[in-house]
Amino acid sequence: MEKKWVYTGKRWIYDIGEIAVIVLQFVAVFSLLCMICAVTPELPAGETVGQWMWFGKGVWISAGCVIASCLVQYLKKDSWAEILCFQYFSKSVAWSIVLLGGVEAVWGLRQLYGFSVSGHSLYALTGSFFNPGPYGGYLAMALPVCLHCYLHASKCKKKHIFRQAGIGIAGISGISGLLVLCVLPATMSRSAWIAATVGCAWVAYMHHEKRKWKYLWRKYWRRYLAWGTAGVLVLALAGAGVFFLKPDSALGRLFLWKIACRAIAEHPWGCPWGFAYAYGEAQEKYFSSGNYAAWEERVAGSPEYAFNEYLDCALNISLPLTIILLCMIVMYLRIGVMYRQYGVCGALLSLLLFSFSSYPMHIPGFMMAGVFLLIACREGILIGKFLIVGAWLAVSVAGLGDKWKQEEDACRKWAHARMLYQLGSHAAAQKAYEEIRPALDDRGAFLFEYGHSLHKSGNYEESDWILRAATYRSNDPMIRNVMGKNCQAMGFYWQAEAYYLSAVHLLPGRIYPYYLLAKLYAEPEYRNRERFEEMKRIVLTKEPKVYSTAIKEMRDEVEKMENEWEIRQ
Repeated sequence: MEKKWVYTGKRWIYDIGEIAVIVLQFVAVFSLLCMICAVTPELPAGETVGQWMWFGKGVWISAGCVIASCLVQYLKKDSWAEILCFQYFSKSVAWSIVLLGGVEAVWGLRQLYGFSVSGHSLYALTGSFFNPGPYGGYLAMALPVCLHCYLHASKCKKKHIFRQAGIGIAGISGISGLLVLCVLPATMSRSAWIAATVGCAWVAYMHHEKRKWKYLWRKYWRRYLAWGTAGVLVLALAGAGVFFLKPDSALGRLFLWKIACRAIAEHPWGCPWGFAYAYGEAQEKYFSSGNYAAWEERVAGSPEYAFNEYLDCALNISLPLTIILLCMIVMYLRIGVMYRQYGVCGALLSLLLFSFSSYPMHIPGFMMAGVFLLIACREGILIGKFLIVGAWLAVSVAGLGDKWKQEEDACRKWAHARMLYQLGSHAAAQKAYEEIRPALDDRGAFLFEYGHSLHKSGNYEESDWILRAATYRSNDPMIRNVMGKNCQAMGFYWQAEAYYLSAVHLLPGRIYPYYLLAKLYAEPEYRNRERFEEMKRIVLTKEPKVYSTAIKEMRDEVEKMENEWEIRQ
């Protein structure tokens, strides 16, 4: 085997062949991880199919780099063990995340100062994401890696090129880390703050000498005990401050997890229709019992995700498989600590903590980063190379690239159809929705818009059929409201009442379903004075979350219905 280091008489330099291998392996990893920066503003908000499209292109670049790396190592006459092993996989993953963290931080700073457009109209800071929450989580994942690279480069004492480049390596990682620290507080993501703090604290602890810690503890244990107690009190106060920063958001998250746990109890082996259906079913049962607190009604919503990847995973793939998956992750973390991959393990720890209160695994770029971090827990592993080649073969053989292309084209048409829908051109929107439905049949928002457009056009039976499919993809109570209006228009009053009551039980804090029930009980063919009075009282007295002109119009119309009732009698 040839030497990787060559002495020129003045200094040590790296073998040019080895530099080529390092660059090729880095590009192989970076070309896949940079899919997080793929932005498609022309698609509907929140769509991530653009990242999958980049992945489909990136695997070709990655596979080419892997093959070229093997060829260079073969020409260098390296051993087969080195040729078949992805030697610099862990370092490539770490440095890719460092660079991407810096890119995302600069992206966010440009948005804060008005040089770049945010991904969401309600937020000034989102990076390449649609929401500042996942954006903060990605920065929190990158920060421990930046810290590890900085500490590792600062302590490098070898008399070769790494010593000469140590200042540069520490500088790049330090600058990237400082940029992340500048932006992270502005995301207002408490989950990201906690994840970044724990990940960086763990990396800092692992870089200190254990003997020194033990000596200092024996000598100054009383002082450290006092500092530790003060630190616990400060953390408790900080936790309380973080909670009261957005109390309803925190309570809403707790209530969401409570209902998700109830759904898991009903579907311990996983729900075949996914999270939205199982969660909506569990929340409807909970509120229909009547045994709930007032604050739970106030903070309840119709979420797309569990905001807890572990609960979401348990509902989708079953509780036992989730436990097995967590055990595998813990095993990989232990391997990472054993091989001193502190930066990778710190990033993975931050990602695991952030996943406890967010939905990073629903974003393709996050998912890819999580998989690569797990594999990178061991340096020079054989599976890394087969993973990339296997992904390339999967895309080529299974034709996923064509599927993602069809979805992307359909999403572009969906954005146009949505404009027609919002403008009230329901006949034209209906035609556009029908054309792209086969590619977007798994999206609840699309199915609702299509079904509502059919309702507005008077196609009540077809609308009901489409909206029935939407209930398996979304737990939005508006789906049940429109289904009830379809049945009411067709004269199926008892079924309309069932749909309206289902919407009431799903989200009892909404006034609209009570208003629809009042209109139903005022129908001449389904008139019920007692129930009408009850619904009227709720509409007039219930305190809405946000008061709007729509609330005023509903209340005025209910009073008008009351006056018309008196006139008829």
